[in-house]
Amino acid sequence: MNVVPVRPRRRHLALACWSLLAILPLSASAAPSVVASPQDYAGVVGLREDYLSAAHWVAQLPEPDRPILDRAGVAAQNARMRALDGSIHDLQALPADLSAAFVRKQIADTSSLPTRTLYDVQGRVVDAAQLRAIGDNLAADRVPASRPLQYGLVVHRADLRAFPTALRVFSSKGDTDIDRFQESALFPGDAVAVLHESADGQWLLVASERYVAWIEKRHVGIGDAGQVFGYGKEGPYRVITGATATTAYTPEEPRVSRLQLDMGVRVPVLEDWPAMTPVNGQQGHAAHVIQLPVRNDDGSLALVPALLPRSQDSSDDYLPLTPRTLITQAYKFLGERYGWGHAYDTRDCSGFVSEIYRSAGVLLPRNTSAQAVSPALDRIAFGERDTRAPRDAAVDALQVGDLVYIPGHVMMTIGHADGMAWMIHDTAGGSWFDVDGKRIPAQLNGVSVTPLQPMMASDTASYVDRMTNIQRIRPHTDK
Repeated sequence: MNVVPVRPRRRHLALACWSLLAILPLSASAAPSVVASPQDYAGVVGLREDYLSAAHWVAQLPEPDRPILDRAGVAAQNARMRALDGSIHDLQALPADLSAAFVRKQIADTSSLPTRTLYDVQGRVVDAAQLRAIGDNLAADRVPASRPLQYGLVVHRADLRAFPTALRVFSSKGDTDIDRFQESALFPGDAVAVLHESADGQWLLVASERYVAWIEKRHVGIGDAGQVFGYGKEGPYRVITGATATTAYTPEEPRVSRLQLDMGVRVPVLEDWPAMTPVNGQQGHAAHVIQLPVRNDDGSLALVPALLPRSQDSSDDYLPLTPRTLITQAYKFLGERYGWGHAYDTRDCSGFVSEIYRSAGVLLPRNTSAQAVSPALDRIAFGERDTRAPRDAAVDALQVGDLVYIPGHVMMTIGHADGMAWMIHDTAGGSWFDVDGKRIPAQLNGVSVTPLQPMMASDTASYVDRMTNIQRIRPHTDK
């Protein structure tokens, strides 16, 4: 399999689960026939309170436990994704020694200093001196002619940043949700290749399977390839099936105390741990004894035992990929605050759908821009010349789990009701018309349930008008 290990990509706009639609060319369409009314629950167009229950949608399905893909099918789908999708990186295909040209290209592709005005959290302009300091910290002029490749495991949920800085920056004063330097996040046990180090020695430029960005050095333990890629490769293990789970508190080993593990994270189980031997000061009968990576004081990787309480939502395997699983897992995030680029220890729209599918073992690209066009999925594409008729037909044919893309946003289908397709999505905004024909902007700002057809991108264009792609996961027969 010839996979280019680390590929450049368009950044910043790709993560947006924010309304970019109003600035796009518009095609006129009739206003949706469904408008907000006083009967709508909580003011959301078309919503009934029972629609906020996963059980409601599961009950509508004739075969909720029908496998979409079995375990072998999921493995085959992931192999397709790794072989065909250019946003997925093969870390083990990187050369043992990284050339200066390669490293500088990764820096340039990841960290292009902004030219527009940005503001800090206090609303002050980020000035030229601050930007110069950030640029200097890239240490692009200090890249050696050759650098030995290092591997590591992430030891704590950690932000991935466009630059080696924790400075949060925003496009306008007072809008402090959308940090333009925030890219994504990595989770305990994620493997990374270390490409470069910042001038201040506090940040690493790393490649993960789905992303290249800067991470704080304190969140990575450096080990050899065997340690890193062998971690959790063989069972038994636990897969986190809740929105998040938390390890037990332990003052004896604070590095694994109350550690957040997000949906789909897989951790190995130490099944041979002696029953009466405490784990960090606590007997483990009411928990799973798991193994977690930690960073030693010298930066090296170590693996230590920890306790995952049985009260935390986890499974001994990935969940079956069925309509019931997709709906149930999605609803575990319902009401969670929207987090641009996985900020706030939450997630954004593409992270939301990724983690739903990850709990069933399915690999998706990180960003909406990559997900929407992935050649490894079953794609239906729409262009400016597509009229409303084929769009409506495609919406009517949506199945549970189908991913619907508009520019900068993705939604997951949960069913049909009241003549409409219903979506669950992690969104910062949204709008629809009221009975007087006025468009109502809604600050949903979290994981929400809405119908698709009434949602408006502008006064004259609906989400259906702006659909760019529908992606479906299904069995493939490669010829």
